[in-house]
Amino acid sequence: MRTSNFTLALALLAFCTAPAIAQESPTLKKIKDSGTITIGHRDSSIPFSYYDDKQNVVGYALDICLKVVDAIKADLKMPNLQVKLNPVTSATRIPLIANGTVDLECGSTTNNLERQKQVAFTNTYFLTANRFVSKKANNFKSWNDLKGKTVVSTSGTTNLKQITEMNGSQNAGMNILTAKDHAEAFLMVETDRASAFFMDDILLYSLVANSKAPADYVISADALSIEPYGAMLRRDDPGFKKIVDDATAKLYKSGEINAIYKKWFLSPIPPKGVNLNVPESDALKKVFANPTDSGDPAHYK
Repeated sequence: MRTSNFTLALALLAFCTAPAIAQESPTLKKIKDSGTITIGHRDSSIPFSYYDDKQNVVGYALDICLKVVDAIKADLKMPNLQVKLNPVTSATRIPLIANGTVDLECGSTTNNLERQKQVAFTNTYFLTANRFVSKKANNFKSWNDLKGKTVVSTSGTTNLKQITEMNGSQNAGMNILTAKDHAEAFLMVETDRASAFFMDDILLYSLVANSKAPADYVISADALSIEPYGAMLRRDDPGFKKIVDDATAKLYKSGEINAIYKKWFLSPIPPKGVNLNVPESDALKKVFANPTDSGDPAHYK
């Protein structure tokens, strides 16, 4: 009888524990109650999060987030948890995380201290820098060559904020246009509506590689800043953040991340089968060895 009572007690404890985990986290409770996790994705952030030629959402960031989903399935004991993909833009991604529409945003979002006042980030999965792309024929070498010119950046990005501040503080006289997404911004340079497009260098390399005439463009050597990328989630939800952080840390430290990186940066990728050929930097290798969610660029130098 004692054995039966003990077994019953264990069963009741197991039954109560799973819901309790979700109760400790608003996001996990929402996911558990709905049977769905909503992932925010981009439409043209190659190779992080974008539509391929079959209109499927693919990318490096998405692959990482799907590993996180596997960890959530295991934690909640929900192997049939459904994944809903929700498109976001540079302008809508933070509001959609903050208001609960999206649970995890998987794209090319810079983690910085200002954004951490609104949202949280998981461990950094890529390091890039703010540079500009222009046509080789124009021979723009540095920021100073763009004084008085028309330039563009994508709405809602740290790149746009940075060049706007520098334009004012240095009295550069640039006419700064905003585009709804990276593809539109690059098109402005392609059609000579803008002299240069300021964006994270890895996205610029991707856009150039997939353009009609890659040899026509050059990306600036000078970098304006270091930009760590990470997946966004809601603030003030330590229960959910712990699962996401533990999952990404395990992925990085185990070395499994290297195969995912190779797939997207050192191999032909859709839609055109272009190989970006961007090896892991020494700084990124250090991040994978010692995962961090720091939004301070100095941390990565």
